[in-house]
Amino acid sequence: MKIKLTICLLAFLNFYEAQESITYQKPSAEILKLADYERPPSVLMNSKKDWIVFTYRPTYKTLEDLSQQEMKLGGLRINPVTNISSSVTYINNLKVRKLNDKTEVQVKNLPSNPKITYTSFSPDEKKLAFTNTTNKGVELWIVDLETATAKKITNDNLNANLGSPYVWNKDSQNLLIKTLPQNREALIDSSKDLPTGPIVSTADGKVSQNRTYQDLLKNPQDEKNFEILTASEIYNVDLNGGLKKMKDQDLYYGLSFSPDGNYLMATTIKKPFSYIVPLGRFPMTTTVYDNNGNVVKVVNETPLNEIMPKGFSSVRTGKRDMGWRSDLPATLVYAEALDGGDQSKTADYRDEIFTWEAPFNNAPKSFFKTKQRYEDVSWTNDHYAIVSEGWYDTRNTKSFLVDLNNGESKVIDDRNYQDVYSDPGNFNTTKNQYGRYVVDMKGGKSYLIGAGFTKDGQHPFIDEMDMKTLKKKRLYTSNLKNSKEEIIDILNPSKGEVLTIEQSSSQYPNYFKKNIKSNKAEAVTNFANPFESIKDVYKEVITYKRNDGVTLTGTLYLPATYDRKAKTEKLPLLIWAYPTEYKDKNTAGQNTQNPNDFTFPYYGSFVYWTTKGYAVLDDASFPIIGEGKTEPNDTFIPQLVANGRAAIDAVDKLGYIDRTKVAVGGHSYGAFMTANLLTHSKDYACGIARSGAYNRTLTPFGFQSEQRNYWDIPEIYNAMSPFMNADKMKTPLLLIHGDADNNPGTFTLQTERYFQALKNLGAPVKMVLLPKEAHGYAAKENILHLLWEQDQFLEKCLKK
Repeated sequence: MKIKLTICLLAFLNFYEAQESITYQKPSAEILKLADYERPPSVLMNSKKDWIVFTYRPTYKTLEDLSQQEMKLGGLRINPVTNISSSVTYINNLKVRKLNDKTEVQVKNLPSNPKITYTSFSPDEKKLAFTNTTNKGVELWIVDLETATAKKITNDNLNANLGSPYVWNKDSQNLLIKTLPQNREALIDSSKDLPTGPIVSTADGKVSQNRTYQDLLKNPQDEKNFEILTASEIYNVDLNGGLKKMKDQDLYYGLSFSPDGNYLMATTIKKPFSYIVPLGRFPMTTTVYDNNGNVVKVVNETPLNEIMPKGFSSVRTGKRDMGWRSDLPATLVYAEALDGGDQSKTADYRDEIFTWEAPFNNAPKSFFKTKQRYEDVSWTNDHYAIVSEGWYDTRNTKSFLVDLNNGESKVIDDRNYQDVYSDPGNFNTTKNQYGRYVVDMKGGKSYLIGAGFTKDGQHPFIDEMDMKTLKKKRLYTSNLKNSKEEIIDILNPSKGEVLTIEQSSSQYPNYFKKNIKSNKAEAVTNFANPFESIKDVYKEVITYKRNDGVTLTGTLYLPATYDRKAKTEKLPLLIWAYPTEYKDKNTAGQNTQNPNDFTFPYYGSFVYWTTKGYAVLDDASFPIIGEGKTEPNDTFIPQLVANGRAAIDAVDKLGYIDRTKVAVGGHSYGAFMTANLLTHSKDYACGIARSGAYNRTLTPFGFQSEQRNYWDIPEIYNAMSPFMNADKMKTPLLLIHGDADNNPGTFTLQTERYFQALKNLGAPVKMVLLPKEAHGYAAKENILHLLWEQDQFLEKCLKK
């Protein structure tokens, strides 16, 4: 299928003038060999790690996949025919295997031309549920793992427009499903209708800080269609397909059983809907029912939330983050703000956490108060809980160990969450008697699995913590020399059995069962490297300094045939990066790159071009730092330029490159970075900016990590906007954008208007709009053409 792209071109170098319609192209053979590959399967494991499910899917979607019917309502993108998200990625095959077996078994009786998603193990972990999407809708299937046989349970009338349309009952013999209403109304096609009046919105004078959102409701017809598409009825279905109606039609947003399976909590969307915020901020009511569908208690009513205080640590008022406590049969836990949800207000305590035991005849009990914003609570299989709080402005996170017997608490962890060198890791979890994940504690001991980033490299670890004294004992540190080990799970702490993933720059990631006491490892999977043509590419993590002393890093790739000793040939350099904000220089300078990470080329990086004779600095550090009361963006431009120059200086000092032939590129905020670098620096021969935002006045209530609005700091918004400085930009730039971008703030209009400004100001710029693509690109036709465009652009800018 050949579909024409509309590509806007401006005369520079050998590019065409004005506009031209061309068909899809493919990149050169070296790049195509890497891009057009067969994707290895993904791996699902149950909590016991005795069953492995291999899920297969095509490497890419097709343009036909992206051309399905679609309605954009309330922040959703829905296929109104099949009643599932239009952006879902489907699995097309399943295989299963016991962990200790050597060969996977093909699942029998799968649907023809399967489109599988929403996979979920049953509570007893003997079965796997999944949905299959037909041409008419969504149906539920069950796989018996022991026999590796699939069975269809329902017709294709499930409603997956709000996510997974089913939830397992605790008995593993029944599921709750959301089905389309039996007397569903027809959708309204308003494309040919004459308006009956204007669209009117009113502000009541209250100050709010709402960012820009896409796919919102726009008129009464949208409201009605949203209501039709999200309405469902609730049925119980057994494994033989027997149905029993449980609840009448409503807009069911979420369903969850209590751990003991005796109560069902259901959240429903209510009116009035909003035209300025997505459905997650619509009014909602949360009700708990018994197993017969009778109302036990309305436990929460959330009003329309169109008014939000400024700041990333601000939250809405009322009960929030409500869910079942995982260590008890049927107790809810939730938080409420004590400062009105406004981070600008002074308060001794920001949040209070409550627990509420079913059937809710008694008042909720106060469990804990946090001095910062409540983040999470983890329960254990003993008499402890772990409460986490945090504050964005300081990047602080703090964890407390709470003794449930006496309410006493101790600080476990208090640090800057961007400080990866001090990261204590995550507690290992297990499933309890209710089938819920809890922190695994045995004999007063718990276990932490850490990524292990240090100034001397990455060394993943396992720590044992005594929950009474909080003292830690290091049980294992990974010190593999030429490969990387990621610790996935602790299978048996007493025996030292763990599950890991091992990889190297040329060894595809595979699972291993390892004994950390004997240091013996047994391969669980054996996936081949699908990118053999770059297995000999030189790879090195380099460390260098910015002009203010901040330590920076990047992963340098050189062509496999390049003579690093002679250095007689000076290569063009491609830099790919993404800026990150920090509150102090020390954390900004920490290294999270590992030369033993598998080299996985994909359309989102420049690694492909090592096969074409380029040096590539991938994931180059671009920290933007604001210490104390200074915000990072106060000095965004000079820091950005300094980051880029330091990267070029570092690779140039190694003697590999011609620094007059440097290109920089990035996606999203990286595209914004690229446009600013080309505008404010002469260090680059060209740049590639994909799916970016270039006019910050179009995101006036904050963007990326900026909390202040345009009227707080208009000079910073204007200075940071490449659009406002388009008259200064004279370096060749390739602009690429999906014409259906769904990301808040990166409307396709951002690229179109920036291109028009640059074109009319005489800048050398080219714009490519990829049909049907959202913020990330998916269709094979578009991705291969994107690589062709980039290849043509780089060859003309840096080699010819």
